[in-house]
Amino acid sequence: MSTYLYRLGRTAFGHPWFFIAGWFAALAVVAGGVAINGVSVSSEMKIDGTEAQTVLDRVATELPEASGGQASVVFTAGEGQRLDTPERLDTISSTVNQVYALDQVVAPPPVAAGAPQGASTGGQEPGQPEAGAGAGAGGADEDRGEVPPYQPLVVDGKPVPGVLVSSDGEVALFQFQFTVATQSLTDEDVTAVLEVLQDAESAGTGITALPSDSLKALEIPVGIGEVIGLVVAAIVLVLTLGSLLAAGLPLITALVGVGIGVGGAYGLSTMVTMNSATPVLGLMVGLAVGIDYALFVVNRQRRLILDRGLSAGEAASRAVGTAGSAVFFAGLTVITALTALSVIGISMLTTMALVAATTVALAVLIALSLLPALLGLVGERICSAKARDRRQVKVEAQAHSVADHWVKGVIRFRWPVIGGVIAILGLAAIPAASMELGIPTGATANQDTAARQSYEAVTRGFGEGFNGPLLVTAEPTGSSGAVTPQVTAQLIDQLQQRDDIVLAAPVGASETGDLVVLSVIPASGPSDEATIDLVAALREPDSALAQQNQVTLGVTGYTAIHIDMAEKLASVLPLYIGIIVALSILILMLVFRSVIVPIKATVGFLLSILATFGVTTAVFQWGWLSGLFGFDTGGPLMSFMPIIVTGILYGLAMDYQVFLVSSMRESYVHGSHGARSVVHGFDQASRVVVAAAVIMISVFSGFIFSHDIMIKQIGFALAAGILIDAFFVRMTLVPAVMAIVDDKAWWLPRWLDRLLPELDVEGDKLTALLNQRPATEQAPTQDVKV
Repeated sequence: MSTYLYRLGRTAFGHPWFFIAGWFAALAVVAGGVAINGVSVSSEMKIDGTEAQTVLDRVATELPEASGGQASVVFTAGEGQRLDTPERLDTISSTVNQVYALDQVVAPPPVAAGAPQGASTGGQEPGQPEAGAGAGAGGADEDRGEVPPYQPLVVDGKPVPGVLVSSDGEVALFQFQFTVATQSLTDEDVTAVLEVLQDAESAGTGITALPSDSLKALEIPVGIGEVIGLVVAAIVLVLTLGSLLAAGLPLITALVGVGIGVGGAYGLSTMVTMNSATPVLGLMVGLAVGIDYALFVVNRQRRLILDRGLSAGEAASRAVGTAGSAVFFAGLTVITALTALSVIGISMLTTMALVAATTVALAVLIALSLLPALLGLVGERICSAKARDRRQVKVEAQAHSVADHWVKGVIRFRWPVIGGVIAILGLAAIPAASMELGIPTGATANQDTAARQSYEAVTRGFGEGFNGPLLVTAEPTGSSGAVTPQVTAQLIDQLQQRDDIVLAAPVGASETGDLVVLSVIPASGPSDEATIDLVAALREPDSALAQQNQVTLGVTGYTAIHIDMAEKLASVLPLYIGIIVALSILILMLVFRSVIVPIKATVGFLLSILATFGVTTAVFQWGWLSGLFGFDTGGPLMSFMPIIVTGILYGLAMDYQVFLVSSMRESYVHGSHGARSVVHGFDQASRVVVAAAVIMISVFSGFIFSHDIMIKQIGFALAAGILIDAFFVRMTLVPAVMAIVDDKAWWLPRWLDRLLPELDVEGDKLTALLNQRPATEQAPTQDVKV
């Protein structure tokens, strides 16, 4: 491997424009594809095969006229002020009529007095049929002899279609339906609705119109935080490499990589269903690994120039052959961990993982081809004469460096160090025991957002359950072959008798009567345990409700879909961890030709990931230090965050394992043994590994301040995970354990040694090949070991 990569680096350095033209041509093709095809991403999240998604797909098939996306608007006039003044009623009525007049909005059905449309709220999301159509808004409560908490909004003696008003007259809820699914809406469609709402607020009547989450124009969830992260990364590169010219190369190659990878993802978004977070995840990972991989190669080249007096071309070729081998297998580990997500069978996660894996693969290929080509253009300027003079002084003082003192201290007190690291990470992992998964709702949005204000207004005026309505389907199990109107009425009556349901109303039925759809409003909020229990109870095939009415009940809707999503992802997480651990142990065994090192690396990662989940739970669920990270209310963690973070963090943790331990193995192979190989390898690799970790932390931290809670949580978890894994596990725990196991770390059974191919990551074959060259062909150095 090292010999092949050496030749690739030598060719790229000697013929730079061929490689540069090829990569920039690829970038131009991707840019052209995006310009021609456009971009089509959505905020939709779904998992095919879950019960809620299966039921929703059936509803869309049987009742296509009700399968458009749902949205809502909450009208308020300030605390203690009523909406039923003539001016405000006229404004609301006019706003509703203007929304219904838009091309992408379904016109309201005729509504009789006392039977308004809109028994449910905008808590519903893409693809959920309109709820409550044709149902009496407060009929269920009136049957029980209670005063309904809401009623139809009446203007000039006629109910306004789709609008309910609270009993105190302070909150009005307008729900409507689009003709297409929410993810198919264009920015122009959403903007048209928002402009109508802005006109309502500027009418001078004191009305505030709060749109639901589905009425948000698509925004790219990146901003100034990501730019700051890149600036910090650039500063670290300059400090590490000691040159603006050298520091600029990793940034250039990383940007080219994410330009092709993320641009390609956007270009394919019109043909592949893609969540808006997918390209951002690729950007996040691609930037981090792209900078780090290039850093390792450039740093090795400069070391070979300054330490051994090699020419820039020879040093670049050897750097690609040796550091490039480590980059290749480190990238392979990340790609393995990400692509293993496809085994889970969740299309949304598969797309996200493949996009991120593609950016990693591009980062590896660019580090091995475009980077040496750029080094060829730079030539000997990669190291200034002043840097060459300073290097001699640094070499003499290397034995007294901070890294040297650190690793010798860790080795000297290795048992207390191991115990201390395990204790600290174990303490950090404690909050993970109470980790809750779900989809953050308006209840956890920042208090100054429309989503939070809308959620609280709905809760105040109608009850928290209106923020998370359920869609319940009934299909016959008896010999009649249809759910009759009498059975439907009985089913609604029985549902409304439950203490955990405040309202049940018909939505529609198929022409044959083999599918009836109902809207059910729980008494609890969408994230409450009581709502989860209600969904499970309604799905129970042997329940009295199903048996007495001879029907099979299904439950779907925004709330049910995300309950199922959280349960599905939580159930597959252990399987996924098992898959990536098995595959990565195999890869690390090939790289290090050792049994102990891969096992040690995996155990260290498990400590890291548990501590990462613990810290993330404490911050985002418990609300610790929430103000520091730009939010004010804790809530459940995004349901797919743990599995995504596990895959990415495992791959990146193995990056540091490969770069650090391969340096120790290189020292061992070249004659150092025991603690000496650990110290020498640590001294050689620790500076660049620390710099790489700081760069990754900086890049990921920039995404913490995104307005998108999904990106915010993933960015924080990755930044915290890299901090924990790089500094507590790789830089502290690893040298302590390596010192204990001594040379036995490199033990491999003979039978297994014969089976495994020789990858030559340390460059021994390359060294032998270079030593065989005539002296006149060798670069100016007395020691050709790389």
